[in-house]
Amino acid sequence: MGTQTGAHIVWDWNGTLFHDNNAIIGATNAAFAEFGLEPITLEQYRTLYCVPVPKFYERLMGRLPTDAEWEVMDAAFHRYYTEHRVRCGLTEGAAELLAGWRAAGRSQSILSMYGHEELVPLVRGLGIEAHFLRVDGRTGPSGGSKAEHMVRHLAALGPVVDPARTVVIGDAADDALAARHVGALAVLYTGGSHGRASLEGAGAPVVDTLGEAVAEAERLAAAA
Repeated sequence: MGTQTGAHIVWDWNGTLFHDNNAIIGATNAAFAEFGLEPITLEQYRTLYCVPVPKFYERLMGRLPTDAEWEVMDAAFHRYYTEHRVRCGLTEGAAELLAGWRAAGRSQSILSMYGHEELVPLVRGLGIEAHFLRVDGRTGPSGGSKAEHMVRHLAALGPVVDPARTVVIGDAADDALAARHVGALAVLYTGGSHGRASLEGAGAPVVDTLGEAVAEAERLAAAA
């Protein structure tokens, strides 16, 4: 893609580019079932979800899961999710937005807390890998925060990307925190893991479509 022209977008994956809400809520309930916890609805999930994920479980269990419980729940979650993600696809309009951003000579990348070894083939299989400078998933244990991953992601992108003109587009408050951590901007999308009310305290613009998110990213970067 060459030298950065205008904004660089760092896209979140789950709940942002990849519309997997049904698989996520099903996997969450499968994890809960391991310990006899009541299933929750998508709306409950969108109200209560937070990272690190053990804190989310604490909100529902009344206490943090033990290390052993976390391992069992995490394994159940990923087992169920892997089975059901095949029914999921890109968020409406995402493919066109990615192609348009690239065609305009602008750069973009993916940073996800989904496991790297699972993420890369999924992105490739959806036919969109060529749009990105990098596709980085989580390496190491699940359950952490995105901020340190964002540091490494931008460092790997190198001088071609200016953090001050970089906009993170994601569906969780943690995306805004990670952006702030590296001096980047953020736009939060309401179609994933959080509803609007849960996002509005994060200090970033909140939008209801990815088209609005891209337009806002362009505006923010131009003003930077």
